[in-house]
Amino acid sequence: MTRVYGVLGYPVSHSLSPIMHQAAFEARGLDALYTPFEVPPRDLGAVLRGLHAAGIDGLNVTIPHKERIVRALGRRAVVDPVAKAVGAVNTLVRTANGFACHNTDVVGFRQVLAKELRVDCRGKRILLLGAGGAAKAVAWVLVHARPARISVANRTKSRADALRRWMQRHAPGVRVEIVPFERRALGRAVQEAELLVNTTSLGLRKSDPLPVEASALRKGMAVADLVYRSPTTALVRAARRRGALAVDGLPMLVYQGAESFRLWWGRPAPVEAMRRAVERAAKGV
Repeated sequence: MTRVYGVLGYPVSHSLSPIMHQAAFEARGLDALYTPFEVPPRDLGAVLRGLHAAGIDGLNVTIPHKERIVRALGRRAVVDPVAKAVGAVNTLVRTANGFACHNTDVVGFRQVLAKELRVDCRGKRILLLGAGGAAKAVAWVLVHARPARISVANRTKSRADALRRWMQRHAPGVRVEIVPFERRALGRAVQEAELLVNTTSLGLRKSDPLPVEASALRKGMAVADLVYRSPTTALVRAARRRGALAVDGLPMLVYQGAESFRLWWGRPAPVEAMRRAVERAAKGV
């Protein structure tokens, strides 16, 4: 019998997950379909109950639902410890009584550091842009990597403060500071950073300004931009021109998707087939 998977979001038409996971199913010869579900926040709980009743085998979760899923599922939700700590869910696995909740963004970013940037964060100075759900998954990886310092910059200072307190609660020995999201302060922070991670949406649109000044980027630093565009983001292009090692959000999309596949099927994902599929699709982004 054909198994059915999908992605929940609002909007969801931009998601490359259907293309990526369908390619994975075909590469493994699996009888399965993957489809988008555009769900307004007010309907999330009812839709989740309906999808489980309909026999959906697994789901990915994207904006704006990652931080709402557990509440929408109610008291019977089974939440993986990492997803519970991060406070965001991006993968649901069917169980007899409901959906189990996971966060594969953590695995995805850890793979980006290890396989794409080849960065060991121990003792490093890190600048983290953004303080939303994606930033918390990234921060979870960073605080457990024993960096020398993490600087957080976000347009809304209260959210940056909340993320700082959260990081220090989970890793009391890590030094975390807040940097004002303004040109001069960010310029100094970039110049001092050995790793820059952009988790904001800046760069998603062609008209977006760079999140930091290009002149502050330099050879020897690493840059991870969670945004993806074709052929790549403006931040990644600027970083590479300045001699930095930089990667956009496509590898993280693939690695977190591969972890979702593993949770659903109990076997390794065809990572290269998934990467080829999203790279081809991204050319139209």
